[in-house]
Amino acid sequence: MLFYETLLNGKFVPVTLEGKNPRERFTDWMLLEQPFISSPIEGGIKQAQEKLKALDFSAYHKTRNYLDGAVSGLSPYIEHGLVQPDEVLKFIDTNDARIEAYHFLQQLSWRAFFEQKYLEDPSLIWKDADEYKTGFTAADYADEMPNDIIKAQTSVAVINQFIEELYQTGYLHNHARLYLAAYVVHWRRIKWQAGAKWMLSHLLDGNLASNNYSWQWVASTGSTKPYIFNLDNVIQFANQKYKTQRTLNIDIDKSYEVLRQQLFPQIVESQNEKGH
Repeated sequence: MLFYETLLNGKFVPVTLEGKNPRERFTDWMLLEQPFISSPIEGGIKQAQEKLKALDFSAYHKTRNYLDGAVSGLSPYIEHGLVQPDEVLKFIDTNDARIEAYHFLQQLSWRAFFEQKYLEDPSLIWKDADEYKTGFTAADYADEMPNDIIKAQTSVAVINQFIEELYQTGYLHNHARLYLAAYVVHWRRIKWQAGAKWMLSHLLDGNLASNNYSWQWVASTGSTKPYIFNLDNVIQFANQKYKTQRTLNIDIDKSYEVLRQQLFPQIVESQNEKGH
């Protein structure tokens, strides 16, 4: 990696950093407050091909919703062009596995759908597709991410772990992304755009279309209702590495009925009035 500085006359000249390897120079250049931590995800065509060959469609179908499920791990390689979607399809056909790969192909189809939707009108990618179906207007949501979320210091332990995992690996299981997005938008009442921009900036597989339309689905500006979760749901799909103790996750340790009343009081009140 080469570094340059600008002289007073406007010329760019190379800077020589003696005694430092490329990684050390990169760390200096980043000027991070915290030590730079490289992701455990290895880049390269060889690694991409190994991921492709290791696909287990049966295990994917049975475990994909679990945070330690047999997901493909291909998304960073697809996003950076090391594996093309049609290459995945050829691999599936070569192994005569169209039926077994049905649920996996569904996920690839969603990615293609979001991409096509984005290409039809790129100017809409950061705009609400519809109004919030939460009883609140867009003006009721904050424009900025709060520091406790950015620093992974919220009152919900498992949410903090998801944030730290995002920072340390550049990756999150899709289920964890939904949990985190729902917490940001519905518990903390922050605009989906702020959350989507923040998450996208840390994802190695960050795809603008997939990321933003998924956040809109959670927020309800891109769906018919808001997506929420509770601690019981996290416990169902998490493994032991996550801190799911009830005393550490009080804000999400409630029934769906209680959470709907807490998070969307105007909708609940309106529904109650209609019932009388």
